[in-house]
Amino acid sequence: MSVLNANIEKLAGYLARFKETGILNRINGEDCAGAGGVFQSTTPVDKSVICDVARGTEADVDAAAKAAADAFPAWRDMPAAQRKKILLNVADAIEARAEEIALCECWDTGQTMRFMSKAALRGAENFRFFANQVTDARNGQNLPSPTLMNVTTRKPIGPVGVITPWNTPFMLSTWKIAPALAAGCTVVHKPAEDSPLSARLLVEIAEEAGLPKGVLNTVNGYGHDAGKRLTEHPAIKAIAFVGESRTGSIITKQGADTLKRMHLELGGKNPVVVFDDADLDRALDAVIFMIYSINGERCTSSSRLFIQDTIREEFEAKLVERVNNIKVGHPLDPATEIGPIVTQEHFNKVTSYFDIAKEDGATIAAGGVTVGDEGYFVRPTLFTGANNDMRIAREEIFGPVLTSIPFSTEEEALEMANDTQYGLAGYVWTNDLTRALRFTDQLEAGMIWVNAENVRHLPAPFGGVKSSGIGRDGGDWSFEFYMEQKHIGFATGQHKIMRLGA
Repeated sequence: MSVLNANIEKLAGYLARFKETGILNRINGEDCAGAGGVFQSTTPVDKSVICDVARGTEADVDAAAKAAADAFPAWRDMPAAQRKKILLNVADAIEARAEEIALCECWDTGQTMRFMSKAALRGAENFRFFANQVTDARNGQNLPSPTLMNVTTRKPIGPVGVITPWNTPFMLSTWKIAPALAAGCTVVHKPAEDSPLSARLLVEIAEEAGLPKGVLNTVNGYGHDAGKRLTEHPAIKAIAFVGESRTGSIITKQGADTLKRMHLELGGKNPVVVFDDADLDRALDAVIFMIYSINGERCTSSSRLFIQDTIREEFEAKLVERVNNIKVGHPLDPATEIGPIVTQEHFNKVTSYFDIAKEDGATIAAGGVTVGDEGYFVRPTLFTGANNDMRIAREEIFGPVLTSIPFSTEEEALEMANDTQYGLAGYVWTNDLTRALRFTDQLEAGMIWVNAENVRHLPAPFGGVKSSGIGRDGGDWSFEFYMEQKHIGFATGQHKIMRLGA
């Protein structure tokens, strides 16, 4: 039996229970039908129905928020060592079920097994990293003044809402939920309606690993009712959101009346700048990896290539050859490098840019076509002959589509790289250290890698500027979001109080 057929057989076993019972909401440790009935989850591989999913509405969010609020005091006050142990148990349990998570995620989203097998393990890594920070999470500072001993401490903010997207949903859910739980917060999670499978697996795994009832609650549904209620609910103290910039603006408005704290990880149109003194073979590998891996459906993908004109022709020729060799196919086949686009709607959006590129005067040097008619497959695409004013250079396509733009000077490259509403990530390829320091200092992006692809370091801050987001994840930055700072001043013998009315 081939590896593909073996994976298909394993997947069928994992999905059997969902086909029978559907995916239910999980509130206060209990399975709950959605007040709005059900909707269907389909796979982008062949458009078939995976299972029914409970459609949560305002009533379901209200119940989940109450469960999170009721569970919060005990979880907040649990000894740090005990909370750490539970979260480490979650990490171990994720590793034990990594294959199940990866197979379900591939079928749900169209992502390939070669990447989702790693993403599942990244989820375990997220839980393990933040579990090991639990005992230090409340640590403060000693800030003495001449007459006061000033100390600070931190306390968890309370129940929080986590809204996650459909691209690599398991990894991104753990990236938000693990630090919230480590901080001592309780969570109401609303996963994307287009990829509900792994969110169900996560809450099951967490509870089986010892997470108390009500600490993590999952409500499926749509943004306009379940999501909206979560962002407006008075018991929810903060919202951690990953998604489109436009949606981030909407939920910020929705949370304004209850003065919610917002962490927004939003879109990007990230530049990769390749100078002629770079290691071009390594740069080529990185450029291809950062736009065509994970189906191009990632916020940090480098979708704008700025290539110095002295090497443009040679570099683009190698790009075309490599892009045409990328294997598009079944996501459960380990040899597949690109799977199907996640939904019909997103497939239509991505493919619409094939005509837009031609209308704007660019050349489709590779790809620009769909593959088959069974699922939502497209060939990885390269646009050349482009400039930074074209829609293909300004709008987030969020697919396996790269736009190549030439530049002559460092100043021109910097101006074009910064000429965008987004500012999430940037990538610079040069062997001139002085240039790298100068360029990265002026590049408007929250995260920049020099002579590397996106290599995530968990203690480092993750987030963007401009329309790419507000706030930072990672290390202590996550605790800054999920916890409140408290200052306490103790008077010393030198402290004198002004007397009034004596």
